[in-house]
Amino acid sequence: MDSVKADWICSFFKVFSLTKTLKIIAVSLLTASLPLAASDYGTVGLIDTPTARMSFDGAFTSTAAIQGRTNSYALTYQATPWLESTIRYTGYNNFKYYDRNFGLKLRLWAEQDYLPQVSMGIRDLVGTSEFGSEYFVASKKIGNLDISMGAEWGRLAGTKSIYNPMRVISERFSKREKNVLGSESIGVLQPELLFSGEGISFFGGASYQFDSLPLSVLVEYNPDQYNFEFRETGWRPKSRWSIAANWEALPGINLSISRQHNEEWGINLVAEFDTKSPAPRKPKLLYKSSLDIQKENLPIGLNEDSWYDLFLFDVEKSGLILVEASIDSSTQLATIVMGNSSYQMWVDAIDEITQLADLHLPMQVKQFRVVIEEEGHRVHSVYIDRPSRNSLRHNHVMRLQPIVGPVENLKNPQHQTDFYQNKVFIDANFSSRFQFFDPEDPARYQLYLKLGISAPLPANWSLRGSYSVNIDNTFDEITRKPNSALPNVRSDVARYLSEGDTGLDSLFFEKRGSLSSELHFRLFGGVLEEMYSGFGGELLYQPYRSRLAFGLSANRVQQRDFDRSLKLLDYKTNTSFASVYWATPFYNFDLAMHTGRYLAGDDGTTFELRRTFSNGWMVGLWATFTDVSAKDFGEGSYDQGLFLKVPLGMFSDRNVRSSYSTRIRPIQRDGGARLEDFSGNIWWNLRGVRYDALNGSAKRVTR
Repeated sequence: MDSVKADWICSFFKVFSLTKTLKIIAVSLLTASLPLAASDYGTVGLIDTPTARMSFDGAFTSTAAIQGRTNSYALTYQATPWLESTIRYTGYNNFKYYDRNFGLKLRLWAEQDYLPQVSMGIRDLVGTSEFGSEYFVASKKIGNLDISMGAEWGRLAGTKSIYNPMRVISERFSKREKNVLGSESIGVLQPELLFSGEGISFFGGASYQFDSLPLSVLVEYNPDQYNFEFRETGWRPKSRWSIAANWEALPGINLSISRQHNEEWGINLVAEFDTKSPAPRKPKLLYKSSLDIQKENLPIGLNEDSWYDLFLFDVEKSGLILVEASIDSSTQLATIVMGNSSYQMWVDAIDEITQLADLHLPMQVKQFRVVIEEEGHRVHSVYIDRPSRNSLRHNHVMRLQPIVGPVENLKNPQHQTDFYQNKVFIDANFSSRFQFFDPEDPARYQLYLKLGISAPLPANWSLRGSYSVNIDNTFDEITRKPNSALPNVRSDVARYLSEGDTGLDSLFFEKRGSLSSELHFRLFGGVLEEMYSGFGGELLYQPYRSRLAFGLSANRVQQRDFDRSLKLLDYKTNTSFASVYWATPFYNFDLAMHTGRYLAGDDGTTFELRRTFSNGWMVGLWATFTDVSAKDFGEGSYDQGLFLKVPLGMFSDRNVRSSYSTRIRPIQRDGGARLEDFSGNIWWNLRGVRYDALNGSAKRVTR
C-alpha cells in the first residue's frame, strides 16, 4: 500500500469507527489540512446519475457521499475542457467489500441555442465492473432549470427498458460478463464489456437554481436495480426517484442532503479547486534596503563599500539566492547567477533580482545576464536591459521582456557566495502519513513530529534528511501479510509503518549540476527513503528549445530494516532506466516513458502523463507494464495510480514556493516498483524553467 502524508486526503476514504473518524479529523486540523470534500459518484451530475455538464477546465474536485449503505469517496479532474476523469472508492457498511474504479466522461458537443450539450461516459474503465456502466446523456438549460436525459448500459441499465441497439452492429454486444472478484482481469481494460448487455435503460432528472439564494434543488430518475447489493443482502430500492437540496456554503464548497429511493438519507460534500488559476501575487514584507540602513546597523562582516555584499544582503532578504556575479567592463554586461526559493513563477523572481541589481550594480552596467540555477542545474540565460533608476524608485509598473538563451560557459566569476559556511537548515513541524486501500481498513494514519535537515556542502554537494517521531498512529492494527509471488520490495511497507513508527526517513548526500546548458546530472548516496538505502545517479539531455529530452538513471540499493534504523536486510538489487520526455503542445500536458529494470527484477516500461500550470499545480496519471504476468502481480494486474503536486503558497499569505507531492495507488504490489524520487526526476524538477514555460510567462506584470 502506498504511503502518503497529505493531510486533507484522509477525508476521501472511509474510516468506519466514530473514534477513528474523530482522530483523523484532529490530525487534519493539527497539520493544516485542506478543506474536506464530498459528492455522489464524483462526476458532475445530479444525485447518483451523471449529466452532460462538466466543470471548468483544470478543476480538481474531491468528493464524499455518506449514506446508510455505502460511503463513497472520489477525486475528479477536468483534464481538458471536454474530458473529465474520476477515481472513485466505495465501501459497503452492511458487508465487508471495497470497490475501486476509474471513470471518464467525454463531451461530444457543447450546448447551443436549440441543441443540448451531449456527453458520453464510462464509469468503471479498469475496475471490478461492479459499478461498470456506459452512457450517453444530454443536458439543456431553460432559464434556471437544467434538464438531463440519457441512456445507460451495464449496471445502470437496471430494468432494461429496450433491447441493446448495439446488437445491430454485432451479437457480441448482447451479453455482458461480470468480473469474478479476485480474477486476473480486475484492473485490466476490457473493451469487450463496453456498451454490451441484453438491454439498456433511460435515466434523467433536473436541477433548479434559485436566483436569490446559494441553493438548488434536484430530482432524478435512476433505473439502477442494485443487483450487486441484492446478491449480498437481498436489498432493492423501493423507488427509482430521489430528491436533494444543494447548498453552496462557500465558493467551491457545496453541501447537499438527499432522500434517495424514498428510504435512505445521504449527505454529500464537494470541494473544488482551480488548478489553472494564475499564481497569486502576495504582498512582500516591507524591508529597508541596505542603502537605507545606517552602516553601524549592518551585519558584522558585511563590507558596505562592496556592491556585491550589499546586493547579496538585499537579495537574501527578498527570498532569493545570489550564487555569483561578474561584470565585464568591455561589454558593460553583468552576469548574475541566481536561485529562487520564494516565488512560484520564475518571471517574478527574475523581475525582483533585476530591480535589486539596478539598485546596487555600478552605473556603467547597461545589461544584465541573469543565469537561472534551478535545483543546482544551470538552465537558461535571460538577457534584460537595465531598467532606469527612476522607474524603480517610483515603483513603476514594468513588463519583463527578456531574451531567453542557453547558458554560456561561465569561468572565474568575480564574486561567489559561500553557501556551506553557517548554512545548516533544520526545521521541525507536525506532519501526517496515510495508507490507503488496505482491504482490512481503507485508511490508516499517523501523526508525527518531522525533523528535517538540509546543509549545503563544498563542491556543490548537499546533505538532506528527515527523522520522524511518532505521536499517534493506527498502523499497529495491520494484520494482513504480503502474498506476492515476487520479492516483497513494496508490499511489506506496512511493517515499516508499524515497526518503524519512529525512525529515520532519509539521510543522503546529493550533488546536482550541469555539464552544459543541455546536459544535467545528479549523484546521490545514503538512506534514500523509508525502505531502501543505496547510491545512484541520473543524467538528462535537454536540447535547447526542444520539446524532447532524454535521460538515464541507475541505482544500487539494499532493503532497510523494518525499524527504520541504519540496519539493512539481505535483499539487494539494481535498477536502471532509459527515459524519453515530451513536452506536448496540448493543454500543458507532458509525457514521460521510462524503460528498464524495477526493484523486483522485472523489466518493463512506465508511462507518465502530467498536466502542469505555472501556479505550481501538477496532476497526472501513470501506468507500468512489465514482464510479470497479471497472475503473479496479483490484484490490480499492473502498477497504476494518480500523481498530485499541490503548491503550498496557495495557503499562505507570503510568497512560498514549496509544494507537497504524493502518489496515490489503488493498490500497492511488488511488480513495477521503483524508487520514485530517484528514477528520472530531473526533467520534472526543471519543469518551471523549461524554455516554453519561461518564455510563455515572460510578459507577466510583476508590480
